[in-house]
Amino acid sequence: MDKINDFYIYLSTILDINVKYVSLILNTILCYIILLILRNIIKIIIKFIIKNERKHYIYIQNLKIIFNIIYIVLLLFIWENYIKNLITLISFLSAAFAIALRDIILNFFCGVYIKIKKIFKIEDRIQIEDIKGDVTNISSLEFSILEVDNNHENGQSTGVMVTFPNSVIFSKPIKNYTKLFKYIWDEMIIKVPIDCDLVNTKKELYRIINSNEIVKLIPKKMEKQINHTNDDFRVYYNKFEPIIYTRVVDDYIELTIRYLIHPKKARYVNSVIWNNILTAYKDKKIDLYVKK
Repeated sequence: MDKINDFYIYLSTILDINVKYVSLILNTILCYIILLILRNIIKIIIKFIIKNERKHYIYIQNLKIIFNIIYIVLLLFIWENYIKNLITLISFLSAAFAIALRDIILNFFCGVYIKIKKIFKIEDRIQIEDIKGDVTNISSLEFSILEVDNNHENGQSTGVMVTFPNSVIFSKPIKNYTKLFKYIWDEMIIKVPIDCDLVNTKKELYRIINSNEIVKLIPKKMEKQINHTNDDFRVYYNKFEPIIYTRVVDDYIELTIRYLIHPKKARYVNSVIWNNILTAYKDKKIDLYVKK
């Protein structure tokens, strides 16, 4: 211990800085290095134990947040006697710096709030105003989403990464497509002639939608998820199977197929179903309305 104090005194003499501040700065740096080494060791252990890529990523992100919190707590202990003076100093600085510091603190605690309340998590599809995307990262101060095309109900990735400060959760409404459960209701409209064989047409459409390998597995999964969800949210659905609604519009019948699907697979499944419908139309199993 005496050697460490002698080293601090030696540095203070060379740098012409009070030995107390030298001690504080070096202790701060030392804590950071120790935590960095520990974090890297734990990352190696996690990489060795967790083989699933998705779980590995989530563990690493949580590890970063935990170590950031630990580092801040340690800094509070190290600088405890000087925090009041530091706050006094900050109060005399420019308003712009004070606002920037306020935002940093707010974003940090909003990041903790996101993790605790699970407003959204990695891979959730969310929408903030007119920007929709999949959450790819949640850090101490910000989160990022991989944007999807918002021109379609269930768009595909545009390849654009959008970053928001964590504090946006209190200033903007956030639509989460996968918070309650993984699946959403998707709809597609089929127009058929008003004089068609409606019974056989709906029978063929039910066959097409229920034979889809992705769609037919979802109702049972959805039922399990919604039973779990009801512990926290009062959400009820009476039917999980695909259903077709009928409506007469002018000189044709509008059939709306409603089914459950994962948001990220909706556009693909929609395309597959349409291909099967067009095949059935060519085979004269159903009749489609063509505007004259």
